[in-house]
Amino acid sequence: MTTVSVIVALWAVFALTHVVLSSNPSRPKAVRLLGERLFQGLYSVVAFAIFVPLVLVYAGNKHAGPLLWSVEPSLLIDIVTRIGNSIAAILVVAGLFRPSPTGVTGTPSRRPRGVQRITRHPLFMGIVIWSLMHLLVNGFASDVAFFGGFVVFGLLGSWHQDRRQTALPDGAYAKFCEQSPFLPFTRGGILKGLREIGVLPIVIGLLTAGLLRYFHAGLFG
Repeated sequence: MTTVSVIVALWAVFALTHVVLSSNPSRPKAVRLLGERLFQGLYSVVAFAIFVPLVLVYAGNKHAGPLLWSVEPSLLIDIVTRIGNSIAAILVVAGLFRPSPTGVTGTPSRRPRGVQRITRHPLFMGIVIWSLMHLLVNGFASDVAFFGGFVVFGLLGSWHQDRRQTALPDGAYAKFCEQSPFLPFTRGGILKGLREIGVLPIVIGLLTAGLLRYFHAGLFG
């Protein structure tokens, strides 16, 4: 198998195990059998067992395979990637401060506030934007397979979470979806959401983006 094929296969297994383990038919049965804590432990072990090899395979085969596209470095590209990565970091950090109600530690009230006024999947959407910024400047086949996998998994994972939650009989999550957009910045209330996020998550997000940029060459090449 080629490097690209291995990366794609690992992404497929990673996504499949997530969908199966978190699906409405499988999750309740597993929780009843193992208990919530043990199930979460198993879920995490399976995820790491696939994700770590995925990262290692890519780390050893960066910029491998045919060049699918090339973007010349420029001031415009630098500005776009800096802004995009900063937005991504803020979404991820703000999402950790106020998780999506679809997650394990989700907001019990299921009422959009803060970053949830910008997107109901801040963690996933932050990762999607981060991946798109990397795809913009990394056009080799192995790069596209690796970073493209984050985009596909982030979007499909968010869709799967919505589908699983809206199937619940109480109908609360469907109302949440009416007030919180799927894709970031596609509905009103953005300024109110930014105010509700607060200064701390935004500062942490910007610092994170800045530090990753500064140490990127030394840490990731």
